[in-house]
Amino acid sequence: MYKAASARLLLRSLSSASVPGKSRLAAATSASSSARLALARSCGAWVGRAGLARTSAGPRFAGVARAQIGAAVPPVERFQRSMATQATEHAFNNILTSLPKPGGGEYGKFYSLPALNDPRIDKLPYSIRILLESAIRNCDNFQVTTNDVEKIIDWENTSPKLAEIPFKPARVLLQDFTGVPAVVDLAAMRDAMAKLGSDANKINPLVPVDLVIDHSVQVDVARSPNAVQSNMELEFSRNKERFGFLKWGSSAFQNMLVVPPGSGIVHQVNLEYLGRVVFNTDGILYPDSVVGTDSHTTMIDGLGVAGWGVGGIEAEATMLGQPMSMVLPGVVGFKLTGKLRSGVTATDLVLTVTQMLRKHGVVGKFVEFYGEGMGKLSLADRATIANMSPEYGATMGFFPVDHVTLDYLKLTGRSDETVSVIEAYLRANKMFVDYNEPQTERVYSSYLELDLDEVEPSMSGPKRPHDRVPLKDMKSDWHACLDNKVGFKGFAVPKEQQDKVVKFDFHGQPAELKHGSVVIAAITSCTNTSNPSVMLGAGLVAKKACELGIEVKPWVKTSLAPGSGVVTKYLLQSGLQEYLNQQGFHIVGYGCTTCIGNSGDLDESVSAAITENDVVAAAVLSGNRNFEGRVHPLTRANYLASPPLVVAYALAGTVDIDFEKEPIGVGKDGKEVYFRDIWPSTEEIAQVVQSSVLPDMFKGTYEAITKGNPMWNQLTVPEASLYSWDPKSTYIHEPPYFKDMTMSPPGPHAVKDAYCLLNFGDSITTDHISPAGSIHKDSPAAKYLMERGVARKDFNSYGSRRGNDEVMARGTFANIRIVNKFLNGEVGPKTIHVPTGEKLYVFDAAMRYKSEGLATIILAGAEYGSGSSRDWAAKGPMLLGVKAVIAKSFERIHRSNLVGMGIIPLCFKAGEDADSLGLTGHERYSIDLPTNLSDIRPGQDVTVTTDNGKSFTCVLRFDTEVELAYFNHGGILPYVIRNLAQN
Repeated sequence: MYKAASARLLLRSLSSASVPGKSRLAAATSASSSARLALARSCGAWVGRAGLARTSAGPRFAGVARAQIGAAVPPVERFQRSMATQATEHAFNNILTSLPKPGGGEYGKFYSLPALNDPRIDKLPYSIRILLESAIRNCDNFQVTTNDVEKIIDWENTSPKLAEIPFKPARVLLQDFTGVPAVVDLAAMRDAMAKLGSDANKINPLVPVDLVIDHSVQVDVARSPNAVQSNMELEFSRNKERFGFLKWGSSAFQNMLVVPPGSGIVHQVNLEYLGRVVFNTDGILYPDSVVGTDSHTTMIDGLGVAGWGVGGIEAEATMLGQPMSMVLPGVVGFKLTGKLRSGVTATDLVLTVTQMLRKHGVVGKFVEFYGEGMGKLSLADRATIANMSPEYGATMGFFPVDHVTLDYLKLTGRSDETVSVIEAYLRANKMFVDYNEPQTERVYSSYLELDLDEVEPSMSGPKRPHDRVPLKDMKSDWHACLDNKVGFKGFAVPKEQQDKVVKFDFHGQPAELKHGSVVIAAITSCTNTSNPSVMLGAGLVAKKACELGIEVKPWVKTSLAPGSGVVTKYLLQSGLQEYLNQQGFHIVGYGCTTCIGNSGDLDESVSAAITENDVVAAAVLSGNRNFEGRVHPLTRANYLASPPLVVAYALAGTVDIDFEKEPIGVGKDGKEVYFRDIWPSTEEIAQVVQSSVLPDMFKGTYEAITKGNPMWNQLTVPEASLYSWDPKSTYIHEPPYFKDMTMSPPGPHAVKDAYCLLNFGDSITTDHISPAGSIHKDSPAAKYLMERGVARKDFNSYGSRRGNDEVMARGTFANIRIVNKFLNGEVGPKTIHVPTGEKLYVFDAAMRYKSEGLATIILAGAEYGSGSSRDWAAKGPMLLGVKAVIAKSFERIHRSNLVGMGIIPLCFKAGEDADSLGLTGHERYSIDLPTNLSDIRPGQDVTVTTDNGKSFTCVLRFDTEVELAYFNHGGILPYVIRNLAQN
């Protein structure tokens, strides 16, 4: 059955294929008979290794003719011809070019784009050229064909047609929250391979994998000189088992580097240390590119490295040699002109760009920045903009390499030799931008322009990163939010309660809270801590405030979590850390803290004042995510701001303030202190940056980064290649995905008489779906842990327990702010068990359906699955028994992850949704899918019927043939295992 299904896929792909005529790419006559025999033995092997059934097709290069295969040529003959190409020499060997060193010799060889002599390449966006080079370098007419190369060269015409291409990134990036389940899956896949009688060691990364442990640290201790050490001790106490598992993985799997805890935030470490920009592997030079299991992998795009976030499921397949199947994206050209005004920060700029691009609509697209304004943006400013690509919806926001990039590489300790190779290679291959030379006008899918001089100080919130608020309008916007009905910009606080003041005792001191009072002020997250100008700017604000005699109120939980040790060095060098400490912004750890929900507990007196009086408390953080319930359960208003603004709002103690007109406080001389009195100029910041940020700081920090720390180095782990699962562990658990797996795939399956588990509106994020943050004491996950003897104080977070599917399944849809239409306005992680009408936790309802042998589906609105690229947002629903999600639209990565776990994504037809079709969710749903794989097409219409006679048409969102192959196998990982086991 497996071979037959794969053969149908292959033959369908071949039915419209083309092969080259007499050209340098013609290789059909030179394939070895052994290769033909091996391929003829198993069509499944072809599909498995290629990632998609493909055939050879000559590109439209100068002097290369193409011969189309006519309809008269039988599919079997086309199959034989395509098989014959796989064992030949590289299709583009004739453009393999030497890159000479200035003093003699060569740096290496590279596949030269100019040698193709194709005028279309000069007009390609730089981001597309990276895809092109990868396709050419990996072109074996097997996994990647010459037809794929032609599609990319002809991008201007093919991208509007949503053409599919394979892409093989140079490396994979993981952080520990997403890295642990990835390594768990790899370990389980090894077990599955062994059970199928194959070599378990075939499950091994084939590309470099870098895993940075950075998401486990929590702000348990703040406002203390010992915060770093105390928080790290607690981090190891909670996560010793997880860390030991990752340390095992670093030795059990080849090609995997694990960066120990306490080293920094994954994206900043990637930018300052891991990013290669150009690889030299066995004498072949090629551009760095990366996919990561964190959506903010895009930060590396600021360095001219193509990178974006994928689900852990996709990353695992990439590690195992599967090319990524992707739709050739459109590219939005974003022109920057002018220069930022004094006092305006990179954070203000990125919030402006995010709002513009969100309005323009860039989901699934690349954004490429260009224009004379580029020279006025530091590399750190560019990285800040690139980092927030997920917030504006793009696959990536790309900044091509130029002189600013080279200067940054030198600053961060890359050797002169390395920088010389990077510049020489990128210039030779038309991937370097020199603004001192005439520019060839590139073609983009659409265009935007921003004069940097128009950017103004801004915030974003209170619940979404793209809801930008000009700083001058914050007070009025806040009052509108209090008035508005509950929603992304509303809290529906009655007028008579908006001015109430809650007085309480804070450790013997009188304290008070109001709606809008700041209770968390955090300088955190990769977005800003990589940027010396805003970090030192925050230090200057603290210094000016200290000198004027105003301080942050003691009940505000302040914290500073740098992205790398370099930040600490330049804050100390500048003398500004002293003032940050004085304002309560002691360093609490090196990692992703408040932005990921690792804020730690608020003081009990503060928590009580908020909960007992229903105060809409605020958090101000320099992060990139502020969805409700993410930062802290008790901060209903969360604002993104630059690090200097975080300090300013901490000093003010409230977001209910007009900085232009109202004083922040009263200074030591009795005079009122205003925002303008503490805000540094751009020139002041630049002077401190110049004198304080030095190359030796980067060299010293990263020379020692892999040496670890005493706590890490004391971890002892077994050396076995198969992991020894501990059934009593509540952190690492063998997942059930492959328990009953055989070599025969399950094939396509319709959905019959399924109940609706959840009925959602718009903008359900992965934060709503995937378990994140703290584990509520009354939740199914808490019950599971307590049954196994885990005390409440040791629950840790969902993120830290991502290696245990039993915990994660129970935490799926457990967000305290989730809105389910079944509950008629009630907010929380429960649903209605339709047959009985009982209100149950989502997990309990799902298990009742499963125990009765009943399938379930989910109804949803627009942008289902937006937010972080969390594989558990797909794994969790699969374990709950969800067979399909019917939504108005999906976020790119999440839709792909649903397919990767065998869940069917369906889209309502344009203009329709559950409400317009009169669906309540109390119906039973049947999805009519063909039982033969050959009868299913990506994007085809399918009929959904209900038990009350309603019938409607949806679009099947398998977007590529390879996704259809995944579905046939029950998911991407079973697909990979069967193919590796067979070969």
